[in-house]
Amino acid sequence: MSPNVAFREVDEQTLAAVLSVTLTAEQEPYVGTVAEALEEARELPEGKPWYRAVFDGELAVGFVMLSWNVPPNPPEIIGPWYLWKLIVDSRYQGRGYGRAIIEKVVEIVRAEGAETLLTSYALGSDNPGPFYQHVGFSPTGEVNIDGEIIVALKL
Repeated sequence: MSPNVAFREVDEQTLAAVLSVTLTAEQEPYVGTVAEALEEARELPEGKPWYRAVFDGELAVGFVMLSWNVPPNPPEIIGPWYLWKLIVDSRYQGRGYGRAIIEKVVEIVRAEGAETLLTSYALGSDNPGPFYQHVGFSPTGEVNIDGEIIVALKL
């Protein structure tokens, strides 16, 4: 059974908890931190960032950020629906949270009319590519401006 995740806006009530979400030292170079993601959102408003803290009850277990129905402008902006960041705290990985977050994201963007959800990942030993393939993403054959492999999930 999937964990029961809830998305909450990042505000003064949730900020400290979501900033405590961390990855392993080996994973961080591929994904970054929540603080870095929030900074990216501020620096790239044209990416139409939509982000949420992910909770299981009162426990902050992750963070998710999308480009929300953005007009694509390759190579800088991929879209319209792009999973920009998915961070599951290292303490809670392997418990189904990543899949549950993807399922909730799919439910939300499908309700908005999305037909495909895109994301990308960098190559390396601890990259999230195997996870994305496991939950149904397939390579598009394209790479983004940073050389990351772009994958798509048909909704």
